[in-house]
Amino acid sequence: MSFDNLCKLLSEKYPERFASWVLGTEQTSVKVLKTELSIEPIRADYVTFLQLQGRILHLEFQTKLESTPPLPLRMLDYWVRLYRLYRLPITQVVVLLLPPASETVIETAFSVETTHHEYRVISMCEENPEPFLNDPALLPLAPLAATTQPQALLQQVVVKVNQLEPRQRPEISAYTQILAGLKYNQDLIRQLFREGMMRESVIYQEILAEGEQRGREEGRKAEGQLLILRLLTRRVGELPQEVLDRIETLSLEQLENLGEALLDFQVIADLETWFSTLDVGVKMT
Repeated sequence: MSFDNLCKLLSEKYPERFASWVLGTEQTSVKVLKTELSIEPIRADYVTFLQLQGRILHLEFQTKLESTPPLPLRMLDYWVRLYRLYRLPITQVVVLLLPPASETVIETAFSVETTHHEYRVISMCEENPEPFLNDPALLPLAPLAATTQPQALLQQVVVKVNQLEPRQRPEISAYTQILAGLKYNQDLIRQLFREGMMRESVIYQEILAEGEQRGREEGRKAEGQLLILRLLTRRVGELPQEVLDRIETLSLEQLENLGEALLDFQVIADLETWFSTLDVGVKMT
């Protein structure tokens, strides 16, 4: 999943929160519109159209300003198509995920002779991180916000992720780690999230505590399996049946080891390699 595509996913999953952020006023009635517009196809992988009360909000996520056709022309093109289809006022906002190169002029309008069209650009590197840290829907963008102490900000993000509801936490954590990769070293991301999520997180401690209360290792193992399956699915995608069967055979200690190792996984082949290492260890004993 690309960074732009992930932002589109988040904005369509939490349209009210994203609309409230970019417009600066609370939005409570927001509908996600389809991205198919007439004439030529558009790049729907990073464009979000939201219908508000009496207005259309066009959100576009970019890692860089350079594009073909140029961004100002595209924004005008989208405005014309949207207005022809909905006949409503349109607010267009480009969210720039990475800071532009030094001395880059950020264009916010298309102008040719008598034609003039304006849109907004939000640069994440200039945004106050507090609203993102305090809103689970926007939290994945927090690592990209303005800061003079990047590692301290990332540590704050990990703390906030740990405080989320157990059902929310794995998904938001995965999204946050992906977007943090735009700005931070992958080793640092893995280290901070491994320490925060696997050993100090509320959900990990709940699993251990619940197992101890039951007084049965089976209870701890079942809860551990559930957590591992959820995290693996977020990391590498849908798991085949043979992998599900293999995970059921793991001991509690092996599940805990897998829980730490999976934070380094990128594809399902990494999981298969981990199983192979486990098999070698068993044969040696």
